[in-house]
Amino acid sequence: MTFEEYAFARTSALVRLARLLTGDEHRAEDLVQEVLAQAYARWGRISRTDRPDAYVHRMLVNAHHSWWRQRSSREVSVAAVTDRAGTTDEAAGVAERDALWRLVCALPTRQRTVIVLRYYEDLDDTSIADILACSTGTVRTHAKRALAALRQRQVAATHARAGEL
Repeated sequence: MTFEEYAFARTSALVRLARLLTGDEHRAEDLVQEVLAQAYARWGRISRTDRPDAYVHRMLVNAHHSWWRQRSSREVSVAAVTDRAGTTDEAAGVAERDALWRLVCALPTRQRTVIVLRYYEDLDDTSIADILACSTGTVRTHAKRALAALRQRQVAATHARAGEL
């Protein structure tokens, strides 16, 4: 498979993964562009591996972590809110997904990365461990802690909403 074929076939999935990791659509697109530029330079080596997707996923996760380590990246962008008329009322679903996404974004970087790779990318622990360059036990520990934190925060949010009523 040539780099052009790979990039054409996988760019949308890579942007989706980057969006989930960063929480920012524009930063995700920039991150994927940077990673694909790096992958293009190394494509001869990457294409010879058994799993080029895992290699590129790892590059993407590493690039995301490197970006957060840079001091100048501590700015927070706010997406423009646009109202669109629709035929169905999706407010409850959107509110639930937004609340869940806020809880996921509040997790530490490694825990959030494991949750995104496991539940959004549907990767197994071994694949996640390869991408994060850690053991499968570490992946399971991050997942367990992340899920416990999400449950705890969800219960706290539910109690807070009940108190408002």
